[in-house]
Amino acid sequence: MRRAAGRVLGSVRARAAAGATVVVALALIAAGTAVLLVLRGNLQDQAGLQAEVAAREVAAQIATGTAYPKLDLPDGEDHPVVVTDEDGRVLAAGEDVRAVDGRPVKGPPAGNGGAGSVRSGDDDDEDDDRGGLRPGEVDEDVHHRDGTADVDGAVAAYRFAVVEAEDGRGEKAVVRAGSALAPERAAVGSVRTAMLIGLPLLLVVVAGVTWLVTRRALRPVEGIRSEMAAITASTDLSRRVPVPSSRDEIGRLARTTNETLAALETSVERQRRFVADASHELRSPIASLRTQLEVGVAHPELLDVPGAVADTVRLQRLAADLLLLARLDAGERPAAARVDLAALVREELSQRAGDRIPVSTGELAGVEVAGSRGQLERVLGNLLDNAQRHAAGEVRVAVVRAGEWAVLRVEDDGPGVPEADRERIFERFVRLDDARARDDGGAGLGLAIARDVAVRHGGTLAVRDRAIFELRLPAAG
Repeated sequence: MRRAAGRVLGSVRARAAAGATVVVALALIAAGTAVLLVLRGNLQDQAGLQAEVAAREVAAQIATGTAYPKLDLPDGEDHPVVVTDEDGRVLAAGEDVRAVDGRPVKGPPAGNGGAGSVRSGDDDDEDDDRGGLRPGEVDEDVHHRDGTADVDGAVAAYRFAVVEAEDGRGEKAVVRAGSALAPERAAVGSVRTAMLIGLPLLLVVVAGVTWLVTRRALRPVEGIRSEMAAITASTDLSRRVPVPSSRDEIGRLARTTNETLAALETSVERQRRFVADASHELRSPIASLRTQLEVGVAHPELLDVPGAVADTVRLQRLAADLLLLARLDAGERPAAARVDLAALVREELSQRAGDRIPVSTGELAGVEVAGSRGQLERVLGNLLDNAQRHAAGEVRVAVVRAGEWAVLRVEDDGPGVPEADRERIFERFVRLDDARARDDGGAGLGLAIARDVAVRHGGTLAVRDRAIFELRLPAAG
């Protein structure tokens, strides 16, 4: 049970549905609370206005000289009214009004006297405001408060309005008129009940719709996942995940996944070819060396020592090239040392004094690059070896500066590289038709290594004008 619950809660659909439900619930609670508060305030204001109208009507009668026993008072149940003097003695009260705020209201007295009295906590403030009225005037100010009234034995909540007036004899009267709050509370209660019933139903609908929409939106993701699982199980990198027709994030994810699979397939295929070609290249010198050693053991006088040494040297160079390629493929970063290309050329040429074809120099500008001195030496050596292998009688090397680039050019007077093959010669184990012989053409790794090193140093290596190899590297500083 716990594992199943964990899987459900761990799904994107469940989290999305839960998150949307929580957000909507918080929003609805906040909105519902605001609606209830606004509704309650409006209904209370409406009740206060009704109470004020009733109080002013009675105060107007008093100001015009109507005797207290003859006042036309509203119905006691809807608008209980009590009229008192300055001391709180009851001068008049609505029909069936028995008490206000728990204090009994007795029948109106004869004259100005009476046994009944009604006072409230606001009376002191009201008394402080009096004194500015003249006979026959009604105070413009009105005071509101909530309280209770007993009308014919039924106690209910009311919103009271308190208005002061002065009769024709100059005596002040305080009119308290109420408006029932029961309708307001009933309306607020009805709205609250409707919200409490509708909120859970709405949240269920939100959760269900979110679940369905998320499930439909994530259906392509499940297709991508299942196809990736099948590719992993079958190790068939030629397969591709389905791409949805929509141009959204999931569609871009599917396309990016297919691009990754294509790059991975290319990389794996390249690695397979590399291993196969390396095995083939290693097999020849090893077989030749073994044959010579076996002949030497049986017939020492027939042992070709120079040939065995040559095969050993070739095997050593091939192993070094393969090791360097493996490091480059692993993403080895070159060192950040400063290397003077002109000094590098001079040092390399000083070690080639006995080459079959001498190397001349052109301009050797003093420009430095950042990188690995050993790897750049390998690039220069491979370019010179390639040029001497195909040159008719001259090889020329130069170093110039072109803006932010340091440019090293190696040129020979050989037949050059056909335009169709100018990119293919940088592939591993590739030898052109006129360089098929292993003795002269090598293993086909020199140019591939040179370009990989150039790329790792942030530069380029390309063929210009048939027989010019141009290495461009960012100039240091």
